[in-house]
Amino acid sequence: MSRFLISCGGTGGHLSPGISLAEGLIARGHDVTLLISMKKVDSRLVEKYPELKFLRMPGAGFSWHPVRMARFVATQVAALRFCRELVRTWRPNVVVGFGGFTSAPAALAARLKGIPLALHEANRVPGLAIRGLGRMATRLYLPLGIRVSGVRSSVMRHAGLPVRREIVRVDGAQARSRLELSQDQKVLVILGGSQGASSLNTWARSKLEALAYESIQVYCVTGLGKGEPETLIHKSRTGEPVKSVFVPFCDRVAELLSAADLVVSRAGAGTIAELIRCEVPAILIPYPHAASDHQRANASFFERQGGGLVVEQAALGELFSEVAEVASNDWLLRQFRANLRRMDRLNSLELMLRDLEDMAQPSGEGAPVEAIA
Repeated sequence: MSRFLISCGGTGGHLSPGISLAEGLIARGHDVTLLISMKKVDSRLVEKYPELKFLRMPGAGFSWHPVRMARFVATQVAALRFCRELVRTWRPNVVVGFGGFTSAPAALAARLKGIPLALHEANRVPGLAIRGLGRMATRLYLPLGIRVSGVRSSVMRHAGLPVRREIVRVDGAQARSRLELSQDQKVLVILGGSQGASSLNTWARSKLEALAYESIQVYCVTGLGKGEPETLIHKSRTGEPVKSVFVPFCDRVAELLSAADLVVSRAGAGTIAELIRCEVPAILIPYPHAASDHQRANASFFERQGGGLVVEQAALGELFSEVAEVASNDWLLRQFRANLRRMDRLNSLELMLRDLEDMAQPSGEGAPVEAIA
């Protein structure tokens, strides 16, 4: 049995693949501890996994604003101290980082102790943490066709984003029944990423009557702190009731995506990986202020592979016509789903599990780690 320390907090796009990797390693008999942030989204997501061992570490996101930059630096120093003590006492065989502000302290602590370091980048434009830490990594997992300057070819492996084992397509009719949605009307799911997207929430509310008129049900995940749960009823052109549901958070992702005919979503790598796994076509709205414009690169690749379409934030006025046209075109939806099945053929998790086991070396028994609730 080997010990793996996985740093994956800060956003659902980092935490979800960390959970997926932890599940896979534990199933193969290894001991795993996951480092997460103090953010509300982390706390909400990990509630579903009491069998996993989580530790919360200090940290704040990077910003060029002087006050937030000072907070970032101060919390990174505290996090490095935390990680060095954890690495010293628990002595993991491998440290894994999924990017974001929780990765740097864990990576530096591993480097200082001579522990193998693996990093994973899911976006098609590598983030600041991955670009900065890549040179010290033993292994760097990247999307197909992506490289990081200054990192040796022997270090890089092409791998997609590990998806949690619970994220699999289920029977659509059963999923709709469990979510109390009609079987006879189209379902549009709206996602703004783990923290929600106010502009998509606003668009959804402004188009509810028009969507209902076209017999399109709406299930909108608004994001924590962006509204209370709410169910609204409007009428279709034939007078039938059409339901619209707003919830701040959804931990039944597989059911929700399986119930959908179409998704409107931001273009984070984690969301795209789940769309592919559940074979649900999407219209992606890249967040225009994402670091290095990585969401636009993600969305463009998704569209080129035939998984759906891209509409820019500045063109939200055109979104309703795109949704209505795609949702009513069953032939196009079938083509999108066939392309999504092709995109999901690579089993990234199995590749990473085998590779990480090869990296792990026995290092003696470390002190036990107790999870922090």
